[in-house]
Amino acid sequence: MRVGIDHPDAQRLIAEVQAEYVVRYGGPDETPLDPSMFLDPAGAFFVGYLGEAPVVTGAWRRRHDVEALGTTETAEIKRMYVASVARNRGLARVMLRHLEQTASVAGAVATILETGLRQPEAIALYESSGYQSIASFGYYRDAPLSRCFGKLLTG
Repeated sequence: MRVGIDHPDAQRLIAEVQAEYVVRYGGPDETPLDPSMFLDPAGAFFVGYLGEAPVVTGAWRRRHDVEALGTTETAEIKRMYVASVARNRGLARVMLRHLEQTASVAGAVATILETGLRQPEAIALYESSGYQSIASFGYYRDAPLSRCFGKLLTG
């Protein structure tokens, strides 16, 4: 379901992913994010549910300032997360496809993302979904644990 980043379920899942970053990296993701980045047409934020429980989140924001795979018509994927109680059910892959599809409909030619070496399951998901390594960008572009990926969208 498309929601605002300030929606209580979105905020709950964001808090969970930030806590996971603290465990894996020693601190939260400090990338500056303005909530307006996720409002139509600049972006979108989604929460997925199992029954009534919010368990998966994902968002994208347009990034005309990042060139990847031969285009600046990019959408950056942010806040991909699956709650621990819902993992290993394919929900991250479903959310990723949904983000790609909605970004493509909004005019993105490629999706880009930044993740880290201490998230091997995320890297495996992205690589198995057709993402390839791209030049570093973003807040953590010079961080040794940061890795950036991109994928051309087919429409």
